[in-house]
Amino acid sequence: MLIARVHPAILRSEGLPEMGGGEKTIWHDRYQSIVDLERHLTRNGTRVIKFFLHLSKEEQRKRFLERIDEPDKNWKFSLADIEERKFWKDYMKAYAACLSATTTHDAPWYVVPADDKNNARMIVSRVVLDTLDGLNMSYPRTSATHRRELLAIRKQLAK
Repeated sequence: MLIARVHPAILRSEGLPEMGGGEKTIWHDRYQSIVDLERHLTRNGTRVIKFFLHLSKEEQRKRFLERIDEPDKNWKFSLADIEERKFWKDYMKAYAACLSATTTHDAPWYVVPADDKNNARMIVSRVVLDTLDGLNMSYPRTSATHRRELLAIRKQLAK
């Protein structure tokens, strides 16, 4: 979604059928497909939570330098990262458009400041824990009859 939004040539190369309204209609339709899927999932009992880990441009620069300086992190770095960094403002606009078009009451986006990894992890963990708590889950209750059956079996096994 985002790369094709920043680099329209990718979208044009997808061989999509001609549609009235051009690229604006395509993005609206794609966002609507996301919302529709999440609505379907929610109706069928799936809780959808989405996180956008927002990293500042300066922090990204620092992490790129770490990836170059630390041999164990070299695999995480590519020259393509530097090329894409030139489109920072375009990506920020694409993220903003996507997040605002696809956040809903039942499937909200949580925008998490991610320059501080520990803080970001704590925020994500808190949202996940709060979501799980909100599900009010519990083990199934056993009936009195079933409990008596279990106790009878226990007596047999204890011999």
